[in-house]
Amino acid sequence: MPTQKKSFSFAALFRDSVNKTVNKVDTLSYKTVSANKATANKKWVIVDAENQVVGRLSAKVAKILRGKYKPSFTPHADCGDNVIIINAEKVVFTGNKMNDKVYTRHTGYPGGQRFATPTEVMRKYPERILENAIKGMLPKNRLGRAILGNLYVYVGTDHKHSGQQPELINLDNLK
Repeated sequence: MPTQKKSFSFAALFRDSVNKTVNKVDTLSYKTVSANKATANKKWVIVDAENQVVGRLSAKVAKILRGKYKPSFTPHADCGDNVIIINAEKVVFTGNKMNDKVYTRHTGYPGGQRFATPTEVMRKYPERILENAIKGMLPKNRLGRAILGNLYVYVGTDHKHSGQQPELINLDNLK
């Protein structure tokens, strides 16, 4: 008796192989985990600003505040650490910026535009130089204003956050 040949179809072969691979994939392993206010692991850190360049210090502190050094970084959430900066009066500018740079502000009244150099600002409010620089490196929205609330800048080495048990970090180890 003659034997019948089985019909061969590439479409059927392809369909069978796709079904086998789809069943083997664990879809739960591909879920992206986003941090939120409840799941953010916020720490308290101290940064010593003595002999640090203002811009370089500010860039690293802004990244710490934002949480970009953490693997759980989420762009739309406040997942960064609380940062305490001490010795704010001992920061340095490169070049001749201490006399050439100009900070502009406005009182809100007509003709109320005021100008100040870093030397003048340093004499009255040394902490404002770092606050200004870091504020300029954060997002310009509600999240940026909330993140700025996690920054504490102090003149000298004394601060009132010892109850939080902050750890001193070296910014030279960060990229």
